[in-house]
Amino acid sequence: MIKFSIILLYLFSIFLISIVFKKYNEDRREIVRKIIHIGIGPLIPIAQFLKIDQNSALIFTGIVSLMVFINYTYKLLPAIEDIERKSFGTIFYCLSLFILIYLFWDKDPYALITGFFIMTFGDGLAGLIGKSFNSKSWIFFRQKKSLLGTMTMFFTSLIVVSSIGYTQQNSLSLNYFTIAFFATLLEQFSILGIDNFIVPISSALIFNFFITN
Repeated sequence: MIKFSIILLYLFSIFLISIVFKKYNEDRREIVRKIIHIGIGPLIPIAQFLKIDQNSALIFTGIVSLMVFINYTYKLLPAIEDIERKSFGTIFYCLSLFILIYLFWDKDPYALITGFFIMTFGDGLAGLIGKSFNSKSWIFFRQKKSLLGTMTMFFTSLIVVSSIGYTQQNSLSLNYFTIAFFATLLEQFSILGIDNFIVPISSALIFNFFITN
């Protein structure tokens, strides 16, 4: 019970920060979502550190996913879905985490954390920085992408993969660049928020194939 109390307290803190930010920054709704998007990143290492078992993690994630779906439908917490474009990103976010936990919680936690961190930090910072600073941009599948955001995605992904990969292998590998490149490429496919699904799942699978095995 104490373990899940810590998890819930952490989640509550992230949502509280986002609500306070929104109160004083009504015109920056996208950033509110990115605070939640990025802030949840450390949740998996925390849960692993607390030695929460896979079944409990799946049940907890499943409940959260259901709550997110209900919120998407009824907008009980509008700060989470308060954006101008149509997106299922939060639902894909939870679904991808559920699948990652199912596939890698015990088998390969390094791959799990890599995939999740690339989504939370890489994709999150790419959207945040890309929208905050002007740079060359293009439209891909009706979604605006920027050079600065794409570069942020690549280098953040590379840092994540290199850090976790080196922790596991105690060596550097060109495969780190391969994983970061594919993660950045897949992030371009962000229509309806699908990148929150394909980026973490693919990144974790590729990490498991090239680094772990």
